[in-house]
Amino acid sequence: MLDTSEGYTTADGRKIGGVVMEMKNITLRFGGVKAITDISFDIREGEIRAIIGPNGAGKSSMLNVMSGFYVPQEGEVWFHGKPRPPLKPYEVARQGIARTFQNIALFEGMSVLDNVMTGRLTQMKTGLLAQSIWKGRAEKEETENREIAEKVIDFLEIQAIRKTPVSRLPYGLKKRVELARALAAEPKLLLLDEPMAGMNVEEKEDMSRFILDVNDEFGTTIALIEHDMGVVMDLSDRVVVMDYGKKIGDGTPDEVRNNQEVIDAYLGVEHD
Repeated sequence: MLDTSEGYTTADGRKIGGVVMEMKNITLRFGGVKAITDISFDIREGEIRAIIGPNGAGKSSMLNVMSGFYVPQEGEVWFHGKPRPPLKPYEVARQGIARTFQNIALFEGMSVLDNVMTGRLTQMKTGLLAQSIWKGRAEKEETENREIAEKVIDFLEIQAIRKTPVSRLPYGLKKRVELARALAAEPKLLLLDEPMAGMNVEEKEDMSRFILDVNDEFGTTIALIEHDMGVVMDLSDRVVVMDYGKKIGDGTPDEVRNNQEVIDAYLGVEHD
């Protein structure tokens, strides 16, 4: 098994650093139902970390714990070496964490550019009055944030639709716009909830390329949930496998691929 205690070097020569986020003995309940049971794993700086498992395994619940949306009844989330208390969404964003959603959560009546600009809201410091006058500091701040949004739009190759209302876009492009909005926040940790769900083969190839480029060019640490096993094995440095709320595997794609418990969870086993 890969030793990651002091960081590690990937097969393609990338240097993976220290622990960014650590889940320590996380247990999450909804009433009498356990969605997650005593799960621990870490995410290291610069890596692409996947969380996989059959439907109902608890993957989205885990991502919601990581993003601060759910607070576990037991266990702790550590971020940059410190336990993280319950936080409001804007406080999580200011820590440098951004996410996309399994079900697209965009402003349908707004243009692509305006949707991407919402990713900059936590970076805007001027008050409502200054913004309404739009002179001096407010104008400068707006211009600087718009430049960052435009760079993200160029990076994801959606310049041609930048002024198009999101409601007119096909599904695959909407997913790309949602990624753009998350990237506009300049996150240190990016959480992706099924970024390729519902996409055709060509759209999956494009999204896979963009995820790799984000990690490579920006150095962004990425944690993702994805059902397409081929995509997961190609993209990820390490993989956590969940089943019925429990962790049944954790390691490199090859280690996970050859884990009998993981194979049984996906293919099923014969019971007497």
